[in-house]
Parts: sequence; structure tokens; C-alpha cells
Amino acid sequence: MKFSSLSRHPLKRHYGQGDLHFITFSCYQRKPLLGTPETRDTFVEILDEVRCRHAFALFGYVVMPEHVHLVVSEPEKKTSSKALQVLKQNVAKSLLTVTQTSRVLRIFITVRRRANGPALLAQTFL
Repeated sequence: MKFSSLSRHPLKRHYGQGDLHFITFSCYQRKPLLGTPETRDTFVEILDEVRCRHAFALFGYVVMPEHVHLVVSEPEKKTSSKALQVLKQNVAKSLLTVTQTSRVLRIFITVRRRANGPALLAQTFL
């Protein structure tokens, strides 16, 4: 087999057969981004939203700190790949927002501990 004949996506995907899909995916660089109860709860909430929007059945899931396992039916709307893309994007956006918010709160708490009064706090966040 020549190198030039390899496609970008060598796996052939078959949809429309009504099969169940066992899906496993990892967090970015296998980092434990789902390592707290709050982030796992966020993932599960978004999983339910995507499940409703794309109309697929969820037969089981396991959320580990750095990866996820899902057993799902084929979505009535679009494909499993598209549903998974939406799930990952929405979780990433949500966790980035949570991370940025917690970073601001950590800065706020640190500044408050070091400052003598709210004047410095107001100056920090303006």
C-alpha cells in the first residue's frame, strides 16, 4: 500500500442500520479534565441535552477523569459523529467558562486576602 493512497480517515463509517455504538473518547492530552464531581455533572447535563436534541437512546455511560465510554443508538437526526462533535464542543465551551470563572474567583480571593479594603478590588476588575 502506498502512503499516498491512505486517506485522512481510514475507518469507514456505516450509518443507518439502527445499530448500537460503543464510543470511547479521551480528554485533550488525556488530562483529567473530568476529575471533579462538578465537571462530571456538567458533562452529564450536556450529554442529556445533546441526547434530546439529536434523538438518540443512551444505554449506558461511564465518565472517568480523563476519558468517557458511551453506549448509544444511532441518532434520528444527523449521524453519531455529528452528535459526538456537538457533545464535545458544548462540554469544552462549558468547562472553559467554568475554568475562567474559577480563575477569576481565585484571583478575586487572592487579591482580597492581600488587599486592605475593596478599593483595590474594584481597581483590579475594572
